[in-house]
Amino acid sequence: MTQTYKLDRIDVNILAALQENGRITNVELSEIVNLSPSPCLMRVKKLQKAGYISGYTALIDVAKLGETLTVFTEFTLKNHRQIDFARFQETLEKIDSCVECHLVSGGYDYLAKFVTAGISDYQNIVEALIDKDVGIDKYFSFVVMKTPFVKNHLPLGRLFGDRVHDQS
Repeated sequence: MTQTYKLDRIDVNILAALQENGRITNVELSEIVNLSPSPCLMRVKKLQKAGYISGYTALIDVAKLGETLTVFTEFTLKNHRQIDFARFQETLEKIDSCVECHLVSGGYDYLAKFVTAGISDYQNIVEALIDKDVGIDKYFSFVVMKTPFVKNHLPLGRLFGDRVHDQS
């Protein structure tokens, strides 16, 4: 359950530090944000309760496990009613290899990211998706050849630093 909670710079700094290292100790976090440990922990709990922190996860180096194929796919739907979008999104969300889905503006409707065991695995997924008849008009696939970098955190200070309130 989320509650209304006005963020200040310390809250944004806490969120920034946690997204870089979700396993940081409260003492280390309190030092980074210049708070004593008890008030720092209280703020983290408020941020969790208010829904700003939705969970914690481990980042896995999938390349160490074996070869994978990443494919970005543009989908255009035949119809553009709300029910058509909902049906497509629900179907795509059930595919475990689809790790991202974005409704976009421009020349197509959705951009999806798939991580699969290989090209034949990807093709099987897309063929099964087409067989489900969820309103796909056309799709284009873009196979990732190399990923020079991935950032797992956002620049929260730059994005929201001027929108927070000082609680002085």
